[in-house]
Amino acid sequence: MSTEPRDFIRRIVAEELASGKVERVHTRFPPEPNGYLHIGHAKSIVLNFGIAEEFGGLCNLRFDDTNPIKEEVEYVESIREDVRWLGFDWEDREYYASDYFEQLYEWAEQLIRRGKAYVCDLSPEEVRATRGTLTEPGTPSPYRDRSVEENLDLLRRMRAGEFPDGSRTLRARIDMAAPNLNLRDPVMYRILRAHHHRTGDAWCIYPTYDWAHGQSDAIEGITHSLCTLEFEAHRPLYDWFLEALELPHRPRQIEFARLNLTYTVLSKRRLLQLVSEGHVSGWDDPRMPTLSGLRRRGYTPEAIRAFCDRIGLAKRDSVVDVALLEWAIRDHLNTTVRRTMGVLRPVRLVIENYPEELVEEMDAPYFPDEPARMGYRKVPFCRELWIEATDFMEDPPKKFWRMAPGREVRLRWAYLVTCTGVVRDADGEIVEIRATYDPATRGGDAPDGRRVRGTIHWVSARHAVDAEVRLYDRLFSVPEPGAGGRDFLADINPDSLEALHGCKLEPSLAGVTAGDRFQLERTGYFVADPDTTPGRPVLNRIVPLKDTWAKIARRQQQTR
Repeated sequence: MSTEPRDFIRRIVAEELASGKVERVHTRFPPEPNGYLHIGHAKSIVLNFGIAEEFGGLCNLRFDDTNPIKEEVEYVESIREDVRWLGFDWEDREYYASDYFEQLYEWAEQLIRRGKAYVCDLSPEEVRATRGTLTEPGTPSPYRDRSVEENLDLLRRMRAGEFPDGSRTLRARIDMAAPNLNLRDPVMYRILRAHHHRTGDAWCIYPTYDWAHGQSDAIEGITHSLCTLEFEAHRPLYDWFLEALELPHRPRQIEFARLNLTYTVLSKRRLLQLVSEGHVSGWDDPRMPTLSGLRRRGYTPEAIRAFCDRIGLAKRDSVVDVALLEWAIRDHLNTTVRRTMGVLRPVRLVIENYPEELVEEMDAPYFPDEPARMGYRKVPFCRELWIEATDFMEDPPKKFWRMAPGREVRLRWAYLVTCTGVVRDADGEIVEIRATYDPATRGGDAPDGRRVRGTIHWVSARHAVDAEVRLYDRLFSVPEPGAGGRDFLADINPDSLEALHGCKLEPSLAGVTAGDRFQLERTGYFVADPDTTPGRPVLNRIVPLKDTWAKIARRQQQTR
């Protein structure tokens, strides 16, 4: 058991366990299967499963499937996959609100018998119009005082399918003057003829979330119902239903601030719009904040869990800089993946004084800081190499230490070379860089101790593996997409994806398979995409390394 609770929820749980109010912690993660989970859900998953694990309790996975119009089996399966991928196991405790439809209906009749629920004939528009405002009470429904017998008869006929969709609802009979609008006779059931992914066409009335959620918690023996702040105003209704039914088990609802990220939208409605209108390739597009998108991007569950722990829990909404999420994945990959070399925008480098047929194998560690940790690989070296076009400037500014005419630079793990000139095509574009090497500098060090400040990576032209590389950037170009009431789609970053073809990788990467992660030195962290085929890698950039000069060089090329 945690001895030093690190947030207010864990403190509450610890106090209730110590006092005997709670014998065993039991939480739940209750997604509605109407979309794919996103990074905001990860915060709730880590919290609910994490607290159960820390305090020796249990956590259920429950699907709140009360709206068949928006819910699909595809979403159920994706949610299962995401929770497992994050590293959590609900064992045999997978439940659905639809498991309790019969019990919920019986309880609805029970509330009618107690005079605490009634059938209302007002339309949804009329219900909204009579609810009142924050400063004015609502107007009671003209059907509020129907007899118990009439209400029972109407509800049973609603269930039997005698009335059209939307023509009647079952409402809780609470207080139309309550300061909290959620207590002004909220709807419990609505008539809705829609095929349910689990119950089929057995029901034509469906419970609302507010009616189903707390009772589902009670049925499952949940001790702590952990919700985001938008449900704070619903807590009095949550408690009212439990008290009105006089249920022996009373879960406690506790709210925490939801996750908001800069340069990101986490609204299911907006995410669905991005997918359905083709602004992204699907729910698993690597630019999406969905867990399936982050997984395809190459994020690790360890990094996401560390991110959730780092941002902690608060009682007030705030916005977290997406750079913190990017830091979390860099921090995890920095010590767990091998270093390799790849050239994304290749230009040929010819070493004029290197023997044409000679091929040497350079020993290169996969983890330079601790070579013994991941071992070495052999990197072939020959007369013709590929280097980054951005690693060469004919007229370099100050503090540019890479290749330039007459300048000596270090080829990583190989030799010192000096640029002697360039070759241009008919349009004047550089297609080849010429250089000479110093044979006495194998390994990259000069025996005379001369100082060489620039080091660049390279790939043997004769042994290179061709690859497609997809450079993903933030999907939105502003910190708050849609702020000020503007269309959030207007803030989409037009440069959020750059697909590069003809990239060159070192031979050790020829056999990568989908999900393999590694660093391309000086470029960034990458993962092999599911589109990878044998001998033809397709790489997604997970997160870049900072490279100011490369950005400057690309801007210069674009303005020519």
